[in-house]
Amino acid sequence: QVQLVESGGGLVQAGGSLRLSCAASGGTFSTYYMGWFRQAPGKSREFVASIARSGLTTYYADSVKGRFTISRDNAKNTVYLQMLSLKPEDTAVYFCAADPRAYYGLPYRAFEFSYWGQGTQLTVSS
Repeated sequence: QVQLVESGGGLVQAGGSLRLSCAASGGTFSTYYMGWFRQAPGKSREFVASIARSGLTTYYADSVKGRFTISRDNAKNTVYLQMLSLKPEDTAVYFCAADPRAYYGLPYRAFEFSYWGQGTQLTVSS
């Protein structure tokens, strides 16, 4: 069973950038598909990005496409979310997620991920 710990959240001005990290332990990281989700106050959790085991394939929500980049370092058991051109509507708690199961295409729905981190808060001020 894998444990996930997110870090890197904080307060940033609109237009700024930030990189989130998610460190995994307790499992063979390279066998897990990884994803990022977010949840804003009063809203349901939404998909942000996911990445294949190899890191060669990625998938993004339309709302972040072109601004966010998901990547992973299997040697460091870490997945990243680089965020550029941040907007106030990006404010949310960001969660890292993992699952070893293969699907047709990359996973992007919450039920497709078995393991979750505790989240890290990102606040984008206007």
